[in-house]
Amino acid sequence: MKILVTDGMDKTALEQLKKNGHEVTEQFFPPEELGAALKDFDAVIVRSATKVRAPHIDEAKTGRLKLIIRGGVGVDNIDVKYAEEAGITVKNTPRASSNSVAELAMGHMFSCARFLSVAGHTMREGKWEKKAYGKGIELGGKTLGIIGFGRIGQALGRMAKGIGMEVIAQDIFHVPGIEEQLGMKYVELDVLLERSDFISLHTPSLNGVKLICKENIEKMKDGVVFVNTSRGDNVNEDDLLEALNSGKVRAAGLDVYADEPATNAALYSHPNVSCTPHIGAATKEAQQRIGAEIVEIIENFGK
Repeated sequence: MKILVTDGMDKTALEQLKKNGHEVTEQFFPPEELGAALKDFDAVIVRSATKVRAPHIDEAKTGRLKLIIRGGVGVDNIDVKYAEEAGITVKNTPRASSNSVAELAMGHMFSCARFLSVAGHTMREGKWEKKAYGKGIELGGKTLGIIGFGRIGQALGRMAKGIGMEVIAQDIFHVPGIEEQLGMKYVELDVLLERSDFISLHTPSLNGVKLICKENIEKMKDGVVFVNTSRGDNVNEDDLLEALNSGKVRAAGLDVYADEPATNAALYSHPNVSCTPHIGAATKEAQQRIGAEIVEIIENFGK
């Protein structure tokens, strides 16, 4: 197969594809050039930077393209239904990065609870703010509400249980036996919002629906900690910023944003925000697993 890799890929997996006889090209194309480029390839491997939309698919379907692979969990950067209607298969790698994203969410929870981000920043400015940041809270004994209880949510739930947190979850699909396995409960969204000391969001893109908005924030406990490592467009950033300024939300841990690169400086520079630039799956181990899963998809394609 002729394979295009637009957003980078684990080098070991790249070499394995070449060893298996495939012709691999690594090149990023701007949106206005992507559709024409795709005509010359059997498969394209993207991450989050490349968006494969209907106009690209209209061009690509006149050529060789028959497989799009998203190296990661979400596929909202691909018009999946449109591609499949054009006879192009879309795959992702849902298993590979679950632990990495869950660990980052847990890291943001610790950072928010103990002021790790802002305290470290002030020390680099030569300040010793022991009194200001000596009012942390513990995670153990607190209730964690996980919205979206797929692979990543479940991985976070296991970690949280390990440090003594109570875990509740909301999802439209209930995994059989998971409540007994993890010692947690499924609840309705309003119950989760009302009971949780920490809330972590793990849903796919909701097509413009702002799940975290003023109405739902008002249902949360005063002083709640909110973490988002899923999709930035699921959050009304203005409403979250208002809640941070009022103290309704004690702190927020954010890895994803409405615009990326992030443009809402008032939010990401807020002293009670622990922020990272969309690096949830950016670990060496996750990228190796993603690469291996991509190789497996390609070798099994059409069998």
